[in-house]
Amino acid sequence: MAGLSRTPEVTELRSFCVAADLGSVGRAAIRLKVSQPALSKRIQSLEQLAGVELFERSPRGVTLTPAGRRLYAEARRLIEQAEIVEGLMSGLARASGPLRVAASHSASEAVVAGVLAGRGDALPVELLTANSHVVRALVAEERADLGVAGGRPGATPNPRVREQPLAEDEIVCAVPRGHPWAQRRRISRAEFQRTPMVVRDPGSNARWTVDSVLGRAGLQAAAPLVECPTPAGARQEALARNAALLLSRHLLRSDFFVEVEVEHLRFPRSFQLVLPALGEPPDTVKTLIARLQAAVADW
Repeated sequence: MAGLSRTPEVTELRSFCVAADLGSVGRAAIRLKVSQPALSKRIQSLEQLAGVELFERSPRGVTLTPAGRRLYAEARRLIEQAEIVEGLMSGLARASGPLRVAASHSASEAVVAGVLAGRGDALPVELLTANSHVVRALVAEERADLGVAGGRPGATPNPRVREQPLAEDEIVCAVPRGHPWAQRRRISRAEFQRTPMVVRDPGSNARWTVDSVLGRAGLQAAAPLVECPTPAGARQEALARNAALLLSRHLLRSDFFVEVEVEHLRFPRSFQLVLPALGEPPDTVKTLIARLQAAVADW
């Protein structure tokens, strides 16, 4: 590259592109897992090498200058190719090790465990089950290659991961077949609000989904009858107490439970695939994603 004292480094170009994508050096530093001063130094070094300012800076963040936009178009293509190479090399390095999968309790029971059990290959897989926010943290910290967790619309995103939809889901009210509501199949909002129910623990996505919908509607549910850390525990408690429970539709056992509609009240959510923010997934992860997508195609 004539006229330059040296060739731009990939880390400098990646820092520049991520800051441009996010509109913030601080958020880019979090995504790239470096300090903000270190990231600012990389960008300043790139600007010194180019001999022009690449960003317009303001209290609201950063925006590209005309020169920055020209560089971004070419740098983005280079970074995408670099990420493909990095993903390939990472996959080669882990080829002999287990595929690390983290799944929320609901996602594990609904789809992930079954897909892993039904695999026909000999690839070793480690499955860690935890609450959805822990799943995202495990992927962000590179302690898991893939996560599957409940989506949280409106929540502050983790900048170290990216997500893509896997399947739609819904938290529903259900009762054991011997419960008085089982024949009615429909209750009013007032009945729902005044009835203590078996619910998931406060850290679960299922609980967050219900509380979020109620909060937006200005409603409040009765104090929980019991809080359970897992879907299986919630079903057991509901059966033992002949009580209503709130749980994913895909985790109900139709031979034991009957879904009950709540008048003018629904709790939709989705399951999300969680991947590291940067880099191309290795082929083993892509294969597993395809199997998960096939498993939920008829939901």
